[in-house]
Amino acid sequence: MASTSDYHLQPATNWSTEPPPLVGYLSRKTLPIKRNDAEPLTREDVQFDLLCHIFNDKHKVFTPQAPSEDPKVHFCDLYVNALYMSHKCSKVLKDKMAETPAFAVELAKISLLTNVGRINTTMAFFPEMKTALRTYHPVPSLQKTDGNAQDAPRIKNCLKAALLPSELKNMPPSTPEEILQKSRARELPSTSVVNLIFVLANHAGPLASTHFDPPLNFLDLFLPINIASADRARAFLWLVFHYLEGPDQPNPYDDDYSRQNPGKVPWLGRLTEAEMAQENIDSPDEIEWGKSMSAQRNLFLQRLVHSIEKEKKVKAAASASKLTEPTSGRSRPSRSQQEGTRDKPYIHYLPPDRAPQITRSVSEDHRVNYSSSRGPHRSMLQHAWQVVTSTDPLADSDEELQDEHVRLDYSRRVDVIARLRGRPPSPLPDLLPPASSTSSYPPPSSISDTREHRWRTVESWK
Repeated sequence: MASTSDYHLQPATNWSTEPPPLVGYLSRKTLPIKRNDAEPLTREDVQFDLLCHIFNDKHKVFTPQAPSEDPKVHFCDLYVNALYMSHKCSKVLKDKMAETPAFAVELAKISLLTNVGRINTTMAFFPEMKTALRTYHPVPSLQKTDGNAQDAPRIKNCLKAALLPSELKNMPPSTPEEILQKSRARELPSTSVVNLIFVLANHAGPLASTHFDPPLNFLDLFLPINIASADRARAFLWLVFHYLEGPDQPNPYDDDYSRQNPGKVPWLGRLTEAEMAQENIDSPDEIEWGKSMSAQRNLFLQRLVHSIEKEKKVKAAASASKLTEPTSGRSRPSRSQQEGTRDKPYIHYLPPDRAPQITRSVSEDHRVNYSSSRGPHRSMLQHAWQVVTSTDPLADSDEELQDEHVRLDYSRRVDVIARLRGRPPSPLPDLLPPASSTSSYPPPSSISDTREHRWRTVESWK
């Protein structure tokens, strides 16, 4: 790893001879970590050495953003306190952070990766996660304490709420220029460290030419590239101090290159492939723990799928049994049931002391007087409604046992027909006018067989 004092000795061949790509575009495309479900995140994925250099820095040069006895704090305390003071941080999480400081630092490291977008909101870090919208990933290097590392969406919600008390009422600064304006005016802290990192990540493209040599930008500091982890951590801390404390203040992270080039981050030394292989090496214990957690996750998914399939079968069986059960309401029987019961018509219930009466023929001259029958008489409309609502439509009406209301209705119908027989269009045959040339009726010989049949049918009602 090259020293920061001999940056000018670095050969130009270390830089790519190809035209520089669009600033910020390639980093944004490759920034989030892409892994399959249950696949561990290695030290190289999370850039573990970079995180260690950032959070192990001992320079107490930052204005505290939470009540503190020290006038200045180092970056680790600054960032962990910002998470702790977030109003989206649950009481359980706060208690765990206060009880186990090592867990608080591990959570802060994962939160920093979420802060810059290296970990997106589709990741979770506990194996019992059931939703299909996220993937589980063990992080052996950052889960060495017995604590719930939450999932990325909850972490991001906590980060978005990690604001200064003055920023809860007003909008926090959203551009680098606004933050620099407040820091130059000595309004310290100019913003929360979490909001600053959000702003730097969102403006990585425009700030690239200001603080970096092409083709690098702010987001490249968190990618596995051929730049030493210590140099990238120094450049990151330089940017944080530059915006939080002010560009006109002596920056403790300056080197000769940044002093000779105002506004530029310290020199970023390049590494060979062999030197890169010496960084971010996973320990055997971490590899073994990652495999065991992946196996635990796969076993959990198998049990989850089995329980879901079993539940589907139970629901299907329950729905099938409901279809086969008879309904309590009146329903139309099937065709097979109709054919089986056609020989047995529906029979009305009759009290034991009442015997069915025999139907008698009714004519105009010999009618049965029902005025003395038991019960009030029904009109024809009332009786029609009674028949519709109480009679089985599938049974043959001629085979049903009759009561006095039915026979009375039949008598009334015969009376109506008898009165209609002498009136048009069905006058009596003996009242037909004689045939003449002026008659409007056709001669009897011209009446068709159908008409004669119709007359005979009417006559049969006598």
